Amino acid sequence: MTSGPSQTSRSFAGWTTRRWLRAGVTGALVVLAVLGSLGGWAMWRTTQITASLVDRRSPALIESIRLEAALINQETGIRGYGVSGRPDFLQPYARGVADERTAIGRLRPLLREDDRALADLADVEKHAGAWQRHMAGPVSAAAPDEAAKIAGKRADEGKTDFDSLRRAMARQQAHLRDERAAAAHELRRATTLRDWVFAVIAVVIVLVAVLVFEALRRGVTGPLGLLGAAAREVAQGRFDRSLDGTGPADLRRLAADVDSMRLRLVEELRFTEGARRLLDEQAEELKRSNAELEQFAYVASHDLQEPLRKVSSFTQLLQRRYGGQLDAKADQYIAFAVDGANRMQNLINDLLAFSRVGRVHNEQQTVDLEQVLTRTLGDLSVSVEETGADITHDALPTVVGDPTQLGMLWQNLLSNAIKFRSPDRPPRIHIGAERDGDAWRFTVTDNGIGIAPEFQEKVFVLFQRLHTKDAYPGTGIGLAMCKKVVEFHGGTIGIDPGYQPGTRVVVTLPALAAASTDPDREAQP
Repeated sequence: MTSGPSQTSRSFAGWTTRRWLRAGVTGALVVLAVLGSLGGWAMWRTTQITASLVDRRSPALIESIRLEAALINQETGIRGYGVSGRPDFLQPYARGVADERTAIGRLRPLLREDDRALADLADVEKHAGAWQRHMAGPVSAAAPDEAAKIAGKRADEGKTDFDSLRRAMARQQAHLRDERAAAAHELRRATTLRDWVFAVIAVVIVLVAVLVFEALRRGVTGPLGLLGAAAREVAQGRFDRSLDGTGPADLRRLAADVDSMRLRLVEELRFTEGARRLLDEQAEELKRSNAELEQFAYVASHDLQEPLRKVSSFTQLLQRRYGGQLDAKADQYIAFAVDGANRMQNLINDLLAFSRVGRVHNEQQTVDLEQVLTRTLGDLSVSVEETGADITHDALPTVVGDPTQLGMLWQNLLSNAIKFRSPDRPPRIHIGAERDGDAWRFTVTDNGIGIAPEFQEKVFVLFQRLHTKDAYPGTGIGLAMCKKVVEFHGGTIGIDPGYQPGTRVVVTLPALAAASTDPDREAQP
């Protein structure tokens, strides 16, 4: 017994918003079309009755009254002429005859669809013709002295004919008045019906609008609002909030898709939370390991200093005391030992300096880079003098950082520019500085041998050397230390790939909010 309604409800449950809207719009259009047809019919009926009343009924009654007046004028003129014999009494008769023809000519088309009215008109014309033949025609055609005799002789017959004519006209006008009254009554009914039809149309339109609004609220805006509120709760962190869809099938599918996305996000967040905890544990372990490695590197390097100094001192002493007394092989071996000890000592010192970046020297203060560069140039004065290097620089600003580390930065960059000079020209080095938003952009430009594009990233890796120690001495730590210093200060460092010949190192450091340089400073050697 309940399978029919349940199947219907299931079929409606599968309707989408588009299908509901299509069905609703189609139903509304059908209702409006029916209402429009009813309204048009009511207007057409009212118009037809009004046209019948205005264009036929009332003019027919008016023309009937005019016809009666024309016949009365004829009777008055004939009676006066018959009594007095004066020809001037024939003038009303002549006008009455003309008016009668005019009235009948207008009245006949108005009555062409009314058989009873046409019969009444024919009866009037018949009695008028009888009166014309028996009374009006003979009297009007007689001479003035004969008119009285004819009128007296035919007075009774003429009176009888004219009374019959009066009764015929009275019947005609009574019928026309009845028809006009019926038409007026029909017009009032049609007007009332029209008003009711339009009132019903207005009520139905309002009901349709209310139904459409309520259907949209229940089927579209309501479910979307609930889904949006649930989605906002999920967005605020309530991931356990289930998104239940209501309304048409597509909105329910949308809710199901959003809920599946929520479940996927819950799974992703659960996985991400586990990964984050694991990452935190690994980061803590890595931090501890790095601290141990730094401490180990420092202690190891520090503890290696004493035995290495002994090895270096005794090998140098052996070279001074016994140099030239042994064979060439022995002198070569002693030189190898001294060189290895010196290079080991330099490497240990560089490792100590690298491990101290950000750990030992960490005094954050305002640093005048102009003064730091002056001290660095003083430390490099011997190399500058030996190589004939020409070093210029722009006005340098004041930044926040550690003065010792920033001094190491300038020293490594400038010493590299001097070391890797071109053999056929003296080194020319320029330090540029310009403000770039919230940072300072520094460039160290030289005219040296340059760096191949494939090595411009590798040079900042620890112990990366592009040349042998015989061609260019060093430990391969300098640029790695520069990168560590710059990144510790929140900046970046890199090689400008478009600069040739030579090398341009680009360094950025955060700028002070009120950082300023002396405008009177110019590029100076």
